[in-house]
Order: sequence, then structure tokens, then C-alpha cells
Amino acid sequence: MVQIIIINGPNLNLLGVRQPDIYGKKSFEEYFRELEIEFPDYNLHYYQSNHEGDLIDKIQGVGYRYDGIILNAGGFSHTSIAISDALRAITTPVVEVHITNIYAREAYRHTNFIKESAIHSIVGHGLNGYKEAIEYLKDKVIKA
Repeated sequence: MVQIIIINGPNLNLLGVRQPDIYGKKSFEEYFRELEIEFPDYNLHYYQSNHEGDLIDKIQGVGYRYDGIILNAGGFSHTSIAISDALRAITTPVVEVHITNIYAREAYRHTNFIKESAIHSIVGHGLNGYKEAIEYLKDKVIKA
């Protein structure tokens, strides 16, 4: 069975309560259950951490055996060369997702160290960006 993991970075554990006018009112756990229902033939996994090293450990741990990684590195997208290096070291394809359009927000968010390490980037499509990332992997990358 195809294995895909969604890895979310800092503050994404607060979806549904954090700035709902920007990020929406649905928790990621609620949304993840919807994804599992929509993609029953895929073995979907979810991991979230507020700690850079934990994210790197998870990327390295799944980066040679999963079929796809969907990564929303949150604020680390703008600061972490270490996460970018971890992505370049693995063989599993990575699709980057951002709920908001980081390029239409504060200037410091325009720097993105993750984008060049991913095979595709989806920004500004809300939670639906995760579904689009699964579909991208399914249609363009994974040979089922």
C-alpha cells in the first residue's frame, strides 16, 4: 500500500484556534480524517512538531521508505537551511504546502529555503493544499 506522510511544523498544532480568520476553524486532526476517507487506498500518516530537530529526525526516518512526504514547515520554511538539507539528503519525493500565500504576506516570509528542495510547492490554497499535494503525488510521482 502506498505510504504518504504529512509533516507539519511549528504552530500548526493550533489550527482551528490560531487566527481562524487566516487559517480557518478546522483542526488538522479533523481535516486529516477527511483525507483518510477521501484516499482509502493510501496509508496516510501525520506528524507535527514545534521543534526543528524533531522534524529533521522524522524526515530522515521516513525519507528512504515512504512513497511521498507532504511538508508544511511553517515558520521554519523561512529560516531552516538544516531542514532543506535533510530534504536534499533523502530519496522520498517531497511536496511543500503552505495554507496561506506566503508570498503575499510579510516580506520575511518571501524567503523560502524549502521550495528548492521539494518537487512541487502549493501555497495559498488553505487546507485543500494538502489534498492537492496527495493528488499531485498520485498523478505525477507514485507508480501504483
